[in-house]
Amino acid sequence: MWGQFLSASKAHMINEDEALAGRATPVEPGSRHRVLGNPMQPPFPAGHQTLVLGMGCFWGAEQCFWSLPGVWTTAVGYAGGYTPNPLYEEVCSGRTGHTEAVLVVYDPESVSLETLLQVFWEAHDPTQGMAQGNDRGTQYRSALYLPDGELLGAAQASAQGFQQALTQAGKGSITTEIRQQVPFFYAEDYHQQYLDRNPNGYCGLAGTGVAYQKGQTAGA
Repeated sequence: MWGQFLSASKAHMINEDEALAGRATPVEPGSRHRVLGNPMQPPFPAGHQTLVLGMGCFWGAEQCFWSLPGVWTTAVGYAGGYTPNPLYEEVCSGRTGHTEAVLVVYDPESVSLETLLQVFWEAHDPTQGMAQGNDRGTQYRSALYLPDGELLGAAQASAQGFQQALTQAGKGSITTEIRQQVPFFYAEDYHQQYLDRNPNGYCGLAGTGVAYQKGQTAGA
């Protein structure tokens, strides 16, 4: 991904007072999902839940979720940092504090949070800190942002369970940032459903080969 060249030395989180100022006007992500046909921006259907996650390059991460039954829409953007409505180049500079993120809007009656978490844990390596594969920088860190405390607890429990499996397999410690949901800023239109627009586009996702065992997220 192009951003890896800008972020090669951006391996440490900035402080809020070091962040770029950003802008008041939101970035326009486009109107409808190219694959699902549903709007990418609220309002979303009643009863649907949201999950925001970071798995490295958001192009491939988004593709992992839009084909799942029960997922209503997805979008890529930036989350977990300080700069309001950042541009892609600003995030790649390491001066916004954001990670590349995917918004997943889903119907919990059709797909469980635990199924989404299974895809999350298995599709990338959550032990790499400020990197994912060859992509280096704070914008590639692993992250989970949940909308409320109950779902936050479920995500934390899933991390504990997956850590046990990783440890048994001789892998490292999970570095995923897990916290209650933070503002999600949409990325530019050309990033949305990027691998549908560009089927041969870059995707650096690679899991650890360790399976996630369901049953770790009570209530999810």
